[in-house]
This record gives sequence, C-alpha cells and structure tokens, in this order.
Amino acid sequence: MDQLVQLVGAFLILIAYALAQLGVLAPRGTPFLLLNLAGALVLAASAWHEEQWGFLVLEAAWALVSAAGLVGRRSAAATG
Repeated sequence: MDQLVQLVGAFLILIAYALAQLGVLAPRGTPFLLLNLAGALVLAASAWHEEQWGFLVLEAAWALVSAAGLVGRRSAAATG
C-alpha cells in the first residue's frame, strides 16, 4: 500500500511537469501548483510514515514552494 501512495504522489508531480513542458499548463499557474502541492504532500506524508528524513525534507520543501506560489498568486489577484 505504501508503494501505491508513493506512486500517486509521484505521478501528480510528474503529470504537472509533463503538462508544463508540453505547454498545456503554465508553470506558475494554479493547476500546476496544486498538482505539485498535492503530490508533494502525499510524498511527504509517506516519507514521515517511513521515517525517510531526507526524502521528507525534499518533499516538505517542494510543498512549501508550491504553497508559496499559490499564496503569491492569490495575493497578486487580490491587489489587482
């Protein structure tokens, strides 16, 4: 089951990346950032559960960067 969870998280990130490379998603757009955030959170939770601390640091950082991008987009939209 742990492997399935990790695959889901990895595929979310990889799908976002592939769609950005194909020009389907904007790399700073909300859908791209949401896919990255979701995938990173899934992988971070799995890393925590498996006590893989290096992997946890990587995925937590990935999630924080994606979340910061979403917050920045929201702030920019609010200020017009």
